[in-house]
This record gives sequence, C-alpha cells and structure tokens, in this order.
Amino acid sequence: MKHYLKKLEEQVHLHPEKPALCDYGGQSYTYGEVAATLEQYALFFEAAGIRKGDKIALVGRNSARWAQLFLAVNIYEAVIVPIVPIFTPEGTAQLIRHSDSVLLLADPDIWHNLQSQQLPQVRAVISAREDVLLWSADARLSEAWERRGKLFAKKYPRGFQPAQVCYPDHLEALAIINYTSGTSGDPKGVMLSFGSMSDIVEYCQGHIGNKPDVLVSMLPLAHIYGLAMEFIYPCCTGYSIYFLGKTPSPTLLLQSMQEIRPNLIVTVPLIMEKLYSSLIRPMLSTPAAKAVSSVPYLRLAFYKGVGKKVLDQLGGRVKTLIIGGAPLSWKVESVFKKIELPYTVGYGLTEGCPLLSFEMPGRYVSGSCGKAIHEIRIDSSDPERIPGEIQSRGPNITLGYYKNPEADVAARTADGWFRTGDLGVMDEGGNVFIRGRIKALILSASGQNIYPEEVEQVLLRHPLVEEALVLDRGGKVVALVYPRGDAASALTDEIANDLVSTEIRNQTNLHLPKFSQIFRVEIVDVPFERTPKGSIKRHLYQ
Repeated sequence: MKHYLKKLEEQVHLHPEKPALCDYGGQSYTYGEVAATLEQYALFFEAAGIRKGDKIALVGRNSARWAQLFLAVNIYEAVIVPIVPIFTPEGTAQLIRHSDSVLLLADPDIWHNLQSQQLPQVRAVISAREDVLLWSADARLSEAWERRGKLFAKKYPRGFQPAQVCYPDHLEALAIINYTSGTSGDPKGVMLSFGSMSDIVEYCQGHIGNKPDVLVSMLPLAHIYGLAMEFIYPCCTGYSIYFLGKTPSPTLLLQSMQEIRPNLIVTVPLIMEKLYSSLIRPMLSTPAAKAVSSVPYLRLAFYKGVGKKVLDQLGGRVKTLIIGGAPLSWKVESVFKKIELPYTVGYGLTEGCPLLSFEMPGRYVSGSCGKAIHEIRIDSSDPERIPGEIQSRGPNITLGYYKNPEADVAARTADGWFRTGDLGVMDEGGNVFIRGRIKALILSASGQNIYPEEVEQVLLRHPLVEEALVLDRGGKVVALVYPRGDAASALTDEIANDLVSTEIRNQTNLHLPKFSQIFRVEIVDVPFERTPKGSIKRHLYQ
C-alpha cells in the first residue's frame, strides 16, 4: 500500500501548474502553489518548536485554505484535529482541551467566541481564513511566525521547485483525531493512522477512478466522509477541487455543477432529497408527465428522458453519484432507480475512515449499501434473514479512541472485530442491507424486534410525509411526522391535524406487520434537527 502523501507528491511533480484547491467563485491554488505553502508551514512548525506527533486543532468552514492547513499538518507529521465549526464555544473548547492541541487554526469569528483561559495548553491561534496570527502566548512561536518568509527564502535561495517535494511515508503513525459527535460526557476522538487514509485512497483509486478530473466539494471537511471522499482521495488523484464552503441550496448546487461539470459527485441523502423535491418531483408531477408515465410502452422512455435532464442539470458528465453518511429515503431511491441515475449508496463510519461497504453503479443492488471493502460479518444465527450487528475489520479501521480506553474495549469483540452498533443482514452475494441502530431498536410487548428505520421507510412512501421519525414511547410505537409543504399549509387547526395523523397512521399500518404497527402519529411543524452529514438527531426526540 502506497502512502497517500506520496501519491500527493506524485501529483505535485506531474501537474504543478494544474489547479488543485479552489474556492468556488474565489481564489484558486495550483498543485505547485499548494506544495510551496505546505513547505512554508513545515518550516514554521519546526522553528516554533512544534514536534512530530503534537496535536493541532483546525476549526473553520470549508475552504481551499482549510484544505492546505490540513495537509500542512499532515506532511509535518503532527496530528490534525479537525472540529466541525457548529459546536458551541464551550463544546469546541472542550474538544481542543481533550485533544491536547498545542496550536489552534481557526476562523476569526470562531476564535472571537473562545477564551484563551479555556485553552491553557494552546500556545497560539492562527487564522484559518488568511495568513494572520490571531493570538500568541509564546514568544518563540511568534518570532517563528514573523520569520517564516525569511526561513523559506533561506532554504530555497534560487526559488522553490515542486520537483523537490518529498513527503514522509510512515503508514503506522497517528494522523488524525476526529471527534464523532457532541461534547457531553467523555468525548470520543477517533484515532486514524496515515495507513487508514492511505488504504481508502488506494481502494477508491482502484474502484472509483484514478484519472485527474474536477470535483465540487460540498460536505463538511471536518467529518471523515467529506474529508476522505471529497478532498484527500481526489487531491491524491490529481483532481481540481472546488469548495462550495457550505451546504448548498439546490440553486447553488446546480449552478456550480453546470459550471464545473464534474464526472463524480459525492453527497449525502439530505442534499439529494432536496434535489428530488426541487427538480425531479416537479418533472414527474405535471398532468402531461402523469399521462405519459401511465402508458406502458412510453413509461421507460419517459423516465429515461427525465434522468437525462437531471444529469444535464448536473453538468452532463456525471458517471458516478455516491450517496452516504445517512440512510437514503426509499421513496427517493425508487425514483432514482426509475430514471436511471448512476447512483450508489455506500456505508461506513468515522472509525472505518470512512468506508466499510461500497459498490459501483451498475453492480449496486437497490436498497443495499454495497459489498464489504475488506471484511464484514453479521453477528446473527442467520445473517441473510435475521438482523445482527454489523462487524468489520481491515487496515482502514481506527486505532482506537483518544484517551478513552473504556470505549476501545467496548468497540471490539473478543476476536478483534470492530463493533459498528448497526444492525443489518447480508445476502448470498455479499450485499449489506442496514436495518438500523442497536440503540434505536424497539422491543414490542410480544418480544418482537421493531426496527424504527424500516417503519420510517414505509411512512416516507405516504404522499403527505416529508420527514419521519419513529420512537418508543412507553412501549408504544409513535411516529413523529413533518408533512410535505402543501399538506402542512392545510393543517390550520387541531381537527385537520387529527385527520391527517389518522390518515397517515392507517395507511402506513396497512403495510406493516401487526407487531410493528404505529400506535400514534404526531405532526411536527418544523423539520427535524440533523447532523452535518444529514442524519436526524434521534436522541433529541426521545
């Protein structure tokens, strides 16, 4: 397995003038320019007394500069601690402290809301938006920052040449600490080695593609899914990456796709469901469309035509559309299948850096999340029929949780497999089907297992349902439903609410076994809160 930084080194040597990291509508940096910036930071880190293995936190919104700072820490072989910029100041400070970070790279507005006394081990704060030292408590580091240009000029008196780049290749060393969730209790900092990331890059190059192209990056880089699939893998493959900087609206997404015309899209269900609502559903809902789609010999051609229009709106070059990070609505996936989008749904988690299973369009089995990229087993007496915990092992799996030995022990089986906490089955072809989270499992009064995600998929087929969440309330199956926009506008009083709730419950229960039928539907008037990856924050509604 080749170290991913050595693959990046190859791209710097081969394509120094090619755009590498670009802010959509803003600044663009070539592979050669990125390499020069990384070298300047390496010289600064050394002069400042930062040691190999020291922790450096990075808290900021997606940008080309964010990406360069990440790589700068990586090539110096310090440990990068990317933190999502949406936590409270108290939560952010807790993670910086817990990670033992000695340097903070942060957006100025984020730093403005933090207090230096909350971060006693942090020596200095550098802006993640521009070359500015925001705060320092260390004279040596401040001096190194002021002298960084002179240090660079002294080392390269005849000018920096990208061909001189030579990056480290220690696969075993710790590269990243990535915190998986909120900041209460004992934080779970997932430790990922350079080998873990190198393994995923190698897998993606062997299965998705290994030729330079262009890509629109829309996912949070502080999450391992966006980090690996929209940044590290394409960067090591010679892509020009355009960072949107935020979760895009359908309008911004389509505009960027038509300008950049990528061949690969990596995204989450939340974005694709918005695209479905704003672009695809209107195409399928006109009277003419309904008439044509009802004629058997016209139906296939009609759906194929809709699919082509969607791909044209996405730039006309998309060959692979990867969806991951959260479950995809059955209703949306069934439409994607009808209109023949080249989509696939993968499965993974931070501890898998991030992929555990995947399959390319054309071989992907609808409703599944692909086949194991290394090894997966189902902890069940009948893995094809009875859901059991999905367990995995391979070179991509985490080294463990930072300063959390109890979590380390709980996450491993006695024979060394990683416990995902997810329930699933696997067919005879090796395709993995997710059935839900073990913690979300509901035990019925008759002792039957009820999988909330399966009930939610049935709810989402109802034309009045936009979002759904199924919970255990006192031993009863209760569904929280956020209705579609046109339905929500009609719910003006309690009587209308009750009628809609009863309609949704009765129609959904027709398609559920008796033991998992819904006892009550409650209408909610705002969409559910979600994680940056698009998963509903289930714990908020228990």
